[in-house]
Amino acid sequence: MTRVATALAACAAMLALGAPAQAQSVSVRDYGALSDGRMVHEYTLSSGDGMDVRVLDYGGIVTAVLVPDRDGRRDNVVLALPDIAAIEARPNFSAIIGRYAGRLSGHGVTIDGKFHALDTNDAGIITHGGKGGFGAQLWQARETPMPRRAALTLTLVSPDGDNGFPGTMTTQVTFSVGRDHVLRLDYRATTTAPTVVNLTHHAFFNLAGAGEEGVDRQWIHVAASRYTPLGDHSLPTGAIATLDDMPLDLRGWTRLGAVMRSPWPGIVAMRGLDHYWVLDGWGGDGRSVAPQACLYDPGSGRLLAVRTSEPGMQLYTGNGFDGMREAMAGDGRRYFLRQGDGIALETQHFPDSPAHPQFPSTVLRPGAAMTSTTSFRFAALKDPEDGPPPAGACGG
Repeated sequence: MTRVATALAACAAMLALGAPAQAQSVSVRDYGALSDGRMVHEYTLSSGDGMDVRVLDYGGIVTAVLVPDRDGRRDNVVLALPDIAAIEARPNFSAIIGRYAGRLSGHGVTIDGKFHALDTNDAGIITHGGKGGFGAQLWQARETPMPRRAALTLTLVSPDGDNGFPGTMTTQVTFSVGRDHVLRLDYRATTTAPTVVNLTHHAFFNLAGAGEEGVDRQWIHVAASRYTPLGDHSLPTGAIATLDDMPLDLRGWTRLGAVMRSPWPGIVAMRGLDHYWVLDGWGGDGRSVAPQACLYDPGSGRLLAVRTSEPGMQLYTGNGFDGMREAMAGDGRRYFLRQGDGIALETQHFPDSPAHPQFPSTVLRPGAAMTSTTSFRFAALKDPEDGPPPAGACGG
């Protein structure tokens, strides 16, 4: 076992010794009523040894991921809006995104030679599935038996013609947590007619703790040597370009502040990161040999390693946060969201894939199922240091 692996194992053991071991569990409470009177519920998934994840049945919104730092102090490491009214006014915030994550162009999609007009804006673009997308829907929730994991499955039936998308699509997303301190999201979708689908989750992470400093001082690593350049309306041009000698090259540990505040025109135009990385080593078989992305906060020692079966990842640093919208910290404090207060690591297929045949297909047909898995593993490194974590800290 390597020195880093030994340290991580010892850290986990020390955290486990800090409190009696308990079984994984799922609990539920009323969260608040929507404007139409329907009640929203918040489910807490507990690992049994110090990690809790809270999920709403409205939009699959993650309101909290509570994990310990190097000293065992727990903080919420995702950004959360303060109440149901704020959530209802801001769909897609830390929510499930569908039917189609990212942007689709051309006023609609053509499948098998048939054009389907979508509910787009005046420029012919629909974003994150359009108005009333998956993040603004009340899902059916049920606790799901799973060995050594607390699990919750959310189910949504999107009717044929929903925002113009063809086919009745049934989507299930299972959230699960175990003593490995991994939050895993398993996606499954089926359809009654050929359609397109691209699902992700839009949680904003800040490993220092929500409501603390922004993510500028945190370090990031992404195993990607290519990206999809952007053109008009922030749409991909269709090219898949190399990241060599570019500020977006995150194959070596990089301070987030250094890249998201780079003077490179492509970053300035987006006011930060809002780009799609094509992950190395993706073979479409749903298996990942090593984490494709890793985030590290030297102040708390918290580390987040991401594995996914998706071919790429959209990184977004909250560039639209302008200090005018309230959020809630883990200890109940309210604060105002600013650009760079968090980062979303949205594992998904290529943006606008139907318009670019050279991109991996996102077509889903009757009789088939779209399945995908993304996992977020949390750890805390003991040795305080301002630089990046030691080699091998993200695991293999």
